Amino acid sequence: MWTATLKEFFMSGIPLMRHFFSATALYLGLMCHVNAGEAVRYSVDGSPYEGWYEPAAAAVDSSAARGLILILHDWDGLTDYEIRRAGMLADEGFDVFAADLFGAGIRPTENRDKRQHTGELYKDREKMRRLMRAALEAAAQQGADASAAVAMGYCFGGAAVLELARSGIDLQGFASFHGGLSTPDGQGYTNTKGMVLVYHGSADTAITLQDFASLGELLETAGVPHEMTSYGGAPHAFTVFDSSRYDQRADTQSWVSFHAFLDEALPR
Repeated sequence: MWTATLKEFFMSGIPLMRHFFSATALYLGLMCHVNAGEAVRYSVDGSPYEGWYEPAAAAVDSSAARGLILILHDWDGLTDYEIRRAGMLADEGFDVFAADLFGAGIRPTENRDKRQHTGELYKDREKMRRLMRAALEAAAQQGADASAAVAMGYCFGGAAVLELARSGIDLQGFASFHGGLSTPDGQGYTNTKGMVLVYHGSADTAITLQDFASLGELLETAGVPHEMTSYGGAPHAFTVFDSSRYDQRADTQSWVSFHAFLDEALPR
């Protein structure tokens, strides 16, 4: 006769079910999450930037954070979407820093402006790298442990996180969600340290399955540990809540997979 409580079942040694319930709890918890984060001003190359720092929730079992998650934003800049994801991760015991790659107050709403700001960084990859490293430093100044960190990004941020991986910075992992997957001429993954995770929508017309396969070949040739998943029917931006392109199945499955990785890279 089954007499175990839900908590006992959740804490049992069945990884798949544990991660499933973890993701479910996160999504249900969105409705009651109390935002404990704050905007953080910092400077890069003499210009002001404003990120968002969310410390690990006090409700987690351990008083010490599990590590740092760096979030890299989409092409519309740091918005409520990244702040919402930061809260979800903080509730799981991580310190979270959502970087600002455009500059304080720059949150473009028109596509032409979004293309301008992302295009400037695509043309200046060294600046993009400085901005991401500066965000890690800003997180450390808030008390986060940047030596135990994972970077993740969405769309433009997903492309940026791969740029960070190619830079050779020593992080535990790099996760790209429906991000750009192309590799600039003269670059590669020979210096990459840490696991690379790629979550892609097979129905994405902006980043093709050919791009997905080409990246896999590069990572395999370079000997970089990686996991790449493509979700059938999922379009570009499949994780963006409340949008016409949101795909709950792909979002939930990629979130569960990402948390499985975090449990290995930054254990409780």
